[in-house]
Order: sequence, then structure tokens, then C-alpha cells
Amino acid sequence: METKKINEFLRVNPYPGRGIILGRNPGGNKAVIAYFIMGRSENSRNRIFVESGVDGKNIRSKAFDESKVTDPSLIIYTPVRIMGNKVIVTNGDHTDAIAEFMDVQMTFEQALRYCDFEPDAPYYTPRISGMVHFAEYENRKFNYALSIIKSAGGNPNSCQRFLFAYNNPVAGVGHFIHTYKRDGEPLPSFEGEPIPIETCNDIDEFTRTIWDNLDNNNKISLFTRFIDAGTGEFESRITNKYGKGFQ
Repeated sequence: METKKINEFLRVNPYPGRGIILGRNPGGNKAVIAYFIMGRSENSRNRIFVESGVDGKNIRSKAFDESKVTDPSLIIYTPVRIMGNKVIVTNGDHTDAIAEFMDVQMTFEQALRYCDFEPDAPYYTPRISGMVHFAEYENRKFNYALSIIKSAGGNPNSCQRFLFAYNNPVAGVGHFIHTYKRDGEPLPSFEGEPIPIETCNDIDEFTRTIWDNLDNNNKISLFTRFIDAGTGEFESRITNKYGKGFQ
């Protein structure tokens, strides 16, 4: 499949919903991670990303204006969580569920069997998940996986689960999965394999490319992180539409 430029993909799609990108930089020495959220309702848009956990390794969402929160159940969660040599990224509270299952020696795939799509009829928003696993820091070896759990064409009585695994990922390539194929009513779920996209060596360039090409009316927050595959050291960026903006 042809590798796409993420800016060209995003600029023609006003509402991909929530999205995860995992990959490797062109230099081959870093894992690339991105997670963004978008929203159409006031409740969904009233969010920012903040650092949490020891040394800001984890990321959580929180309300920007607490007085405007009407339902926190599907908008407040920890999208990024570190577990030793693994990074878990999801679009909901199943980040914590996956981490708990993996903490008792389940695999990423096994943990996902206990997750379902969101109960937000009529959309039944898919649960998307990603995991980066650093197998051997001394040899800069890592792999990653992406998953989507969704209803069968909007039928809440049937759940479909898809897992895509990438071993020894190619330098300069990432894979992008998102919740909705496009804007619509009801919103159609993502279909097919994760989209191969080009990565870059500079985290600020990567961050701005994604942020600047997300629809300005619908974008809310973006998190990016580059992790050195040889040492585990990382640098992160948080970009919020409300609050401090690009950090």
C-alpha cells in the first residue's frame, strides 16, 4: 500500500474523530506516537490533555471548564499509559483495562477481548488501541500493534475485532487508524487496514503538520511523543485548542 502524507489525508477529511499514529522515524532510531481527539458537541469539545503519572510519562484528558461538563463517562480518561517497556494508547478508559489485564500476564490481544465499542448510540464509536513494545533497547528493536473494535455496520448486537501487528517497523513509515471514516449522520466507522503514512525526524514538525491540518472547527487536542529506541528516553508535545495551546 502506498505511503501517504498525513497532511494531505487530514486536510480533506473534516472529521476522522479520534486517531492514533504509531511508527518509526526516517532515521530509524525512534518510535513515533501520536494521538488526537476531535469533537462536535460542546461536551466533547470541552477537553484538554495534561501530563500525569511519574515524570509526566502518562497523559490524561480533563475538562477545560468543569462547569460545562454534562457527561464525563466517555470523554475523561487516560489515553496514554506506560507499562515498563510498553506504551499503551487508546481512545477511552480501556487504556486502564488493557494495562490491568497485561499486569496479570495477558497479552495485548487477549486484553482486547474484554473490551467493546462505546455504547453511544447511534454511533457506537469504535474503540481504537495501540501498543509499542521495546523488545531490546541495546539493539533498538521494537514493534507495535494497532486495533479497532467496532459494531457490525452500526448493528450493536454484533462486535467486530481487528488487530494489526507490525514487527521490525520500517524507518520513515507510520500507521494511522481513526474512529470515523468521515463526517456524517450517523458517523460511519473506520474501515480497512491502518493507513501507511510518512513520518519525520523532528517532533515539532510532525506535531505541527498534524495539528495544522486537522479541521479547525472540530480539533480539540493532540499528543505526540518520540521515544529513543536505544535508551527509552523520550520527548513529548501536547497541543490543546483551549488553554496553553502548543507546548
